[in-house]
Amino acid sequence: MRSFRLAALTSALALSATLTAGMAAAEEIKVGVSPGEHGEIMEEVAKVAESKGLTIDIVEFTDYVVPNQALADGDLQANSFQHQPYLDNQIKDRGFDLVSIAKTITTPMGVYSEKLKSLDELPDGAKVAIPNDPTNGGRALLILQDKGVITLADGTGLTPSALDVTGNPKNLKFLELEAAQLPRALADADIAVINTNYALDAGLNPNEDAIAMEKADSPYANVIVVRKGDENAPWAKALVEAYHDPAVKTFIEEKYRGAVIPAW
Repeated sequence: MRSFRLAALTSALALSATLTAGMAAAEEIKVGVSPGEHGEIMEEVAKVAESKGLTIDIVEFTDYVVPNQALADGDLQANSFQHQPYLDNQIKDRGFDLVSIAKTITTPMGVYSEKLKSLDELPDGAKVAIPNDPTNGGRALLILQDKGVITLADGTGLTPSALDVTGNPKNLKFLELEAAQLPRALADADIAVINTNYALDAGLNPNEDAIAMEKADSPYANVIVVRKGDENAPWAKALVEAYHDPAVKTFIEEKYRGAVIPAW
């Protein structure tokens, strides 16, 4: 009887050790971010998550393509850098089996210039730099349409391209560039439409330096993304809880003062 009890105890301890090891592995995750506010906010999220028993290893990427590929390949457990329309387009074009699990922030896109004080000053034939990916490029064009600079064809949705410009009274010339390179394009272009994370990273203050801003009610809320099947993992829930913590919201509001807005 003693031998049986000892064997049972040994088996129970072995099972407990196995479960503990699995739990420990699940409690340490890698999250991909882009430079600027996404990385800065995730550092605050990591502090909150630590108190919940979740360790976040933050991995920074300098473009918009690699983080989704890294997540799909299993090099990350989650990423936090993109808005929902961009994710939808990446899934459609690249077949990624990814899903968003929570909203994070909204970063109104801005129009910047080193030459002009207002869009009313745009000269005939002005050079306009916009992102070269479909969703952010389309977003930039929609802003210019909203400001009365151009007119776009009906039915283009959230992803119009320069080919969809039907009204261009100032004969604008569109320069399609990598989003991260747009701040550098200000030396050559008349205006550039820049994502807030790259603007902030380049030392531009959207509230002070932008000559026009996207409306606050745009559909471009950013999201936390995981591989399909991980939506209900304990670490995924802990990550969302940490991001949506009041301390993180306060950090965003105090640091960015309206340039970055909590979307939850």
